Amino acid sequence: MTSAASQYDPYDFANRRHIGPTLAEIGEMLERVGAPSLDALIDETLPPDIRQAGGLDFGRALTERRAIERMRETADKNRLLVSLIGQGYHGTTMPPAIQRNIFENPAWYTAYSPYQPEISQGRLEALLNFQTLVCDLTALDVANASLLDEATAAAEAMGMAKRVATSKADAFFIDRDCLPQTIAVLRTRAAPLGWRIVVGDPFTDLDPAAVFGALFQYPGVTGAIRDLSEPIAALHGAGAVAVVAADPLALTLLKAPGEMGADIAVGSMQRYGVPMGYGGPHAAYMATRDAHKRALPGRIVGVSVDARGNRAYRLALQTREQHIRREKATSNICTSQVLLAVVASMYAVYHGPMGLKAIAQRVHRDAVRLAEGLERLGFTPDHAAFFDTVTVPVGAFQGVILRNAVANGVNLRKVGADRIGITVDERTRPDIVQAVWRAFGGDALAYDEAWPAPRLPAALHRTSAYLTHPIFHMNRAESEMTRYMRRLADRDLALDRAMIPLGSCTMKLNATAEMLPISWPEFSEIHPHVPADQAAGYHELIGDLSEKLCAITGYDAISMQPNSGAQGEYAGLLAIRGYHLSRGEAHRTVCLIPSSAHGTNPASAQMCGMSVVVVGADAHGNVDVDDFRRKAEQHADRLAACMITYPSTHGVFEARVRELCAIVHEHGGQVYLDGANLNALVGLARPGDIGADVSHLNLHKTFCIPHGGGGPGMGPIGVKAHLIPFLPGDPRTGEAGAVSAAPFGSTSILPISWSYCLMMGGRGLTQATRVAILNANYIAKRLESAYPILYAGAQGRVAHECIVDLRPFQKSAGVTNEDVAKRLIDCGFHPPTMSWPVAGTLMIEPTESETKGEIDRFCDAMLAIREEIRAIETGRADRADNPLKNAPHTVQDLIGAWERPYSREAACFPAGARGMDKYWPPVNRVDNAYGDRNLMCSCPPPEAYDAAAE
Repeated sequence: MTSAASQYDPYDFANRRHIGPTLAEIGEMLERVGAPSLDALIDETLPPDIRQAGGLDFGRALTERRAIERMRETADKNRLLVSLIGQGYHGTTMPPAIQRNIFENPAWYTAYSPYQPEISQGRLEALLNFQTLVCDLTALDVANASLLDEATAAAEAMGMAKRVATSKADAFFIDRDCLPQTIAVLRTRAAPLGWRIVVGDPFTDLDPAAVFGALFQYPGVTGAIRDLSEPIAALHGAGAVAVVAADPLALTLLKAPGEMGADIAVGSMQRYGVPMGYGGPHAAYMATRDAHKRALPGRIVGVSVDARGNRAYRLALQTREQHIRREKATSNICTSQVLLAVVASMYAVYHGPMGLKAIAQRVHRDAVRLAEGLERLGFTPDHAAFFDTVTVPVGAFQGVILRNAVANGVNLRKVGADRIGITVDERTRPDIVQAVWRAFGGDALAYDEAWPAPRLPAALHRTSAYLTHPIFHMNRAESEMTRYMRRLADRDLALDRAMIPLGSCTMKLNATAEMLPISWPEFSEIHPHVPADQAAGYHELIGDLSEKLCAITGYDAISMQPNSGAQGEYAGLLAIRGYHLSRGEAHRTVCLIPSSAHGTNPASAQMCGMSVVVVGADAHGNVDVDDFRRKAEQHADRLAACMITYPSTHGVFEARVRELCAIVHEHGGQVYLDGANLNALVGLARPGDIGADVSHLNLHKTFCIPHGGGGPGMGPIGVKAHLIPFLPGDPRTGEAGAVSAAPFGSTSILPISWSYCLMMGGRGLTQATRVAILNANYIAKRLESAYPILYAGAQGRVAHECIVDLRPFQKSAGVTNEDVAKRLIDCGFHPPTMSWPVAGTLMIEPTESETKGEIDRFCDAMLAIREEIRAIETGRADRADNPLKNAPHTVQDLIGAWERPYSREAACFPAGARGMDKYWPPVNRVDNAYGDRNLMCSCPPPEAYDAAAE
């Protein structure tokens, strides 16, 4: 008790906010787990040889008020100019109703990925709207539910093109008018796979027979609008695939990619109401033809039915995803950008097709006015036809004009040595156009309100309809919009409503004070390509957060560029690959990966051109060290790396982790330590001290960035000194080395993690780890008499999560882990992780944020479920018709005939359910097989809505 008190100051606001149990509750929990103190519990849990020397010293934790003041001081160091730089990033306006009710609403931003469809119907409908929006704009058949950014979406499209093309070529063509950051990411992605990149003019340099696919920008980065039908047809004639990166706002006025014959379309939905945020997070889109839908990476929302035959949404075609296909996967996508996709979809619902078209027309009008003024000043744009971007030759005046523009409060884009690019957007006003003219010497030019003649190619005017579904024609009065967003939110179960005990996913508190700054204009409206002196606050934040992360992990440098955990894995393995290449050891391509590893691990290795060798586990869930050593020796000449997760995915601290690292180093390899479970290490042990060379850190887990229903995420990597030269390069250069579109990834959410560190301090961060371990051991102790706890350490302790084995009940009662998971929904909980890393189990992680009361409520529910299983085992309940098999139960189960052998009260109000505050799932159990047999991945037809309303 004394030890717990000495580490936990009840007057420390940071600890009180982020750590759920009180000092008294910590004492009660320690007594239950049989540990005399928190120190003793940690000593029994972690191997002594990995414990770090000394604690984290970040100075005194800041109070909430002082942390907000610090964030304001930092934000004010950013200089907010109007950025007409374009290049894939645009000023936009998020409607306040969406900002308040989606972007800043914990019901949306604290939700988890919609793997449990019965409690995810709201966000699934919003994502279905997103997919419908994308399909309509692109005139293609199937879209996914978002990707990380436009550049990585283009890289995924390149990989998909290779899979579906009949051409046997090994080269991919890129339109030289593509975004530089896209070209850079494509170069990076192609190199380890042995694909050759060709950049040129698609009308003069493209040899369709020499490539398996090509990427075109529409409109181009210089503003050019070209009919791509001819090069697309030529590609098809050679068995190659055509990919078009298209601006979704321009597509309201321009002929759709699908109408020109494109096989795949990609792009960014950023300008649909999502702030620039110095580079992200932004939702990318990807759409394709129906024939290629099973090759489409990322998540796809589909329509199915529930047990009553009512319409229900779910994730479709999941067997093609990386977590199932592992080393056979063609993509490692794990996190998408769900929250931002929802914002974009609501932006489209808010404005409707006519509103979107009006915005596009205003943008084009301002671009034409701007061009006419420049022409009067003697500057003729390169392209006669354009949408929102004009590129003008300025010769030796380039530097002067760029400086004049900054003096007038505007950033323009430098193009080569003698040109300037200007991209207008929905926020462009007359005074901004006049400021640009002044930069070019046009102080006396007057702004003419008359509409100029459009400069869109007549042959490329859009004539096809889009957004015809009723959802995009609803009454957009704010009252109706707000009610629609509220209805969807009420269909979901997020962290603001109940504990989400997902193992390995760390669904912890996302404190409101940490979320506030990301809406501030000084953070949200900065273009990622502004001069460094305009982003001084961001650079101070990134620098200090990097130093703190290095201190936490024991690494020498951090790259913030990877914008998901899987992207971090990929970047870390690329750093290892680069290191081996620099030493003339390109033959090192074997990666050892334990059988229990995250599905993204083998997928990431495959994307880096590595061959995966699987290592087994022993009876206690640890890596089989003998098998590991044997395979390291067998592949010593070719060993590139190993990927291990620590603590392991089985929820234990393996005692021989240092030995594993030494074995790899002994045979010339590098150690990648997956940082997904860093929540159990912070302040207690450092990966860089254990022997790891590189790790990714899930900021959307350990460092409080919310999951947002499946994204945003951040997966920065930490490396030891010898790997620093191989960290991701700057995507703005267009050269290989970048893994994401923006230099610092999803930069605008970094204030969340930084303010978390500031408000916790080193001591608070350490205490959070200790309590996370306590909470997990408390759950294991409370449940061990009812359920087998699958793995534990040498002294019987689990790490920050535990695995409950439900396989025995399949035989004794016909009950599966899915039945238990769905019954937990009746109790008001999001189910734990199902069937991973062991089939037929539930993996539970309470985190440090949950109070003892909420943890006890969960344990009570689990114990009550065990009694329901026992009733089946003893014959007191029917084996096929019981509360578990029929879970979850909805409000509809309270009305009508009731012929089940258990009561309505038992069905709908089990232990843990909160009476009048009970969460009611909107649908009964969803039929997954029906959804895959009858695939529908866009909004159902209007009659389906009419039927549902009856």
